[in-house]
Amino acid sequence: MLLRSLALAVCTGLGFPAFADITVTDILDRQVTIPEPAHRIVLGEGRHLAVLGLIHDDPVSLVAGWRLERALDEPTMAAYRAKFPAIDAIRTVGGGARSISAETVIALQPDLLVMSLMDANDPAMQRARDQIEAAGIPVVHVDFFSHPQENAIPSLWILGKLTGAETRAEEFAQFYQQRLDRVRTRLADPAISRPSVFFHVHAAPQGCCSTVGQGVFHDFIATAGGRNIADAATGVQANVSLEYLIGADPDFYIATGGTHMAARGGLVLGSGVGPDQARRTFGALIGAPGFNALSAVRDGRAAGVWHMFNDSPIHIALIEYLAKTFHPDLFADLDPAATLAEIEARFSPVAVDGTWWIDNRQ
Repeated sequence: MLLRSLALAVCTGLGFPAFADITVTDILDRQVTIPEPAHRIVLGEGRHLAVLGLIHDDPVSLVAGWRLERALDEPTMAAYRAKFPAIDAIRTVGGGARSISAETVIALQPDLLVMSLMDANDPAMQRARDQIEAAGIPVVHVDFFSHPQENAIPSLWILGKLTGAETRAEEFAQFYQQRLDRVRTRLADPAISRPSVFFHVHAAPQGCCSTVGQGVFHDFIATAGGRNIADAATGVQANVSLEYLIGADPDFYIATGGTHMAARGGLVLGSGVGPDQARRTFGALIGAPGFNALSAVRDGRAAGVWHMFNDSPIHIALIEYLAKTFHPDLFADLDPAATLAEIEARFSPVAVDGTWWIDNRQ
């Protein structure tokens, strides 16, 4: 601290601009202060590199370490590696469920550790955080998953301010807010009916059915003008039987999928997934006994969406897709694919092909 104070005094005396301390209030209402924009970061979730990519042309250059419990998917990793080979030099600081090595983080000497809201509820993660902070390393909490509509843009602003990218963060925030306001404005009339919706997460014909309670996809359903039939569940995730689903017979059946579902015979969507594989796995899902009895399936009101929309501000495209699905006449002019394409062109440093949604409309 003495050396830093002397350096600042010298710079000021010579007429050079000195950095002022940067202070933010994070998602846990904790004040976090750093002396200058962070340029050596440890990410508590590896896939948040793509979030940094929304506000930095070279996010890899900012990251010294990451935890790989929630890593980038392989096609996205490959796209980043092709453009930024230095990605292979990022050190792993933990890989298991809710675990991080305080010793490894401290040894990397980062100027910031970024943790998630979910980490705050885990005693082991809190102990690690306390050790890391005791070593003089600032820790900030963000949230793109638990309450994405409430916290994603504030979290992006937090990262923007802490990394010297406030202008880019504000640009994305305006892009996001304009599209969100358009959806909300058109659905403001209380006379507009809200169809019942069942969201089948990590969807496979076997072991039905995991769904969403509060937060995450529930918020997207409500904003897009639907009514989540599992909204009475108190947690983020709930489970119901296939018999319950058939009895409820919702107006819309929406499944989430990803490449992680291939081994389980489930819905495969997302980065690197071609339309044929998406169509085949979606057909197998909605054609399975029980699912094929739903009126939503019979009448062309079933759809599948990429599960990983749930941990990035790009979920605005999913909100548009759901709004157009639930209220096709009201949102005939919406083009969620164009929204994704604009995000990729204007904000992302890499391009990744994939299939992000699919439906059975005739």
